[in-house]
Amino acid sequence: MPHAIAFDTLSSVKRLKEAGFTDAQAEAQTRIIAELVGDRLATKGDILEVKRDIKALELRIAAELAPIKWGMAIAVGGIIALILKSFFPH
Repeated sequence: MPHAIAFDTLSSVKRLKEAGFTDAQAEAQTRIIAELVGDRLATKGDILEVKRDIKALELRIAAELAPIKWGMAIAVGGIIALILKSFFPH
């Protein structure tokens, strides 16, 4: 699927009318733009799906990094213990 783009047709019509287009001209121009981009238009559903995919990816990355974080914490703790032991032998 090609990359989708968001195009707010209602906003487009409103902005064209504010620029001096008649209702018919603004609506026609907006339809032309929508046809030009065709199936590349992103729906709200598409955007929500991408947001869900990003959130799922964030959770997966966090889950995969958790053991690495714990391993690093243990390693740093061990190094600190060795350093302290060398300065303060029993």
